[in-house]
Amino acid sequence: MSNDVLVFVEQRGGSIKKASFEALSVGRDLASSRGGSLHAALVGAGVQGLAGEAAKYGAAKVFVCDDAKYTQYSGDGYAGATKACAEASGATVCVFAHTAMGKDLAPRVASLLGCGLVSDATSVSVSGAEVHATKPVYAGKAYKEYVSSGVTCVSVRPNAFTASESPGAGETVSVTPPSDDILAIVKEVLAASSDAVPLQEAQVVVAGGRGLKGPEHWKLLEDLAAAFGPGVAALGASRAVVDAGWRPHGEQVGQTGKVVAPPLYIAVGISGAIQHLAGMSTSKYIVAINKDADAPIFKVANYGIVGDAFEVLPKLTEAIQALRG
Repeated sequence: MSNDVLVFVEQRGGSIKKASFEALSVGRDLASSRGGSLHAALVGAGVQGLAGEAAKYGAAKVFVCDDAKYTQYSGDGYAGATKACAEASGATVCVFAHTAMGKDLAPRVASLLGCGLVSDATSVSVSGAEVHATKPVYAGKAYKEYVSSGVTCVSVRPNAFTASESPGAGETVSVTPPSDDILAIVKEVLAASSDAVPLQEAQVVVAGGRGLKGPEHWKLLEDLAAAFGPGVAALGASRAVVDAGWRPHGEQVGQTGKVVAPPLYIAVGISGAIQHLAGMSTSKYIVAINKDADAPIFKVANYGIVGDAFEVLPKLTEAIQALRG
């Protein structure tokens, strides 16, 4: 059985997603521990030129399935193409980033390969011929370890791993696209135009709760996020805030929203219900700002500020601006 590892490299608009560089770094470490090679899979239209980017992160071979029919993402089409890349590669471990695309694609590929899938893993390692993957369960109250000794698929949580370059040979291998594999055709994608960094990819998440008292006070969070500089911070919100219509659902962090793991998570006016903690408790550093000293959020916070957010936020924003320049 091959010890090689294949990483699906997600690209949108001709650019590789940051989470895929993290997945490539994970795959490289796994391949090294197994005594195998790191391979990458690129699927899309006009993606041949991106092979060099995957090679920077250790890919010895880049399997490219390039066809006009993959211009828009298709779960059926991309799954068939990724399976073809996996079979051409001979890899027995397939790694995906646990992004919106990865959540849809990984189980499809696992099904086609006839293997199991560990999704949203925060730790992946090798012990002999076994692959060990750990993920949070029960709303983050516990961690469960999965062990596999056969063909395995695993998706890794964005920001839970560090991306690091380590150039590989990057040999490009063209893969013939499967025929008649697309059951539904995407005619048009209507996306909100925004220069904001995606919530799950942000290095800093500034999230607000009902303690801000109303949507008119979100400017305080926007100013704090902006203080970190462009492309660094994103805004988040608790479920109560989203349910009240203060913020869009796309900003919701929690069990029924998005799961994030940034290096820095700032919770403002958020009490810390278990549903919210399930979406952010694996952040590297958590800063909580709340006037209630007994708020549950302080139990998971690395740093806590007991005080009025309307007084603390402007001072914190000024301090970060001064620190940056």
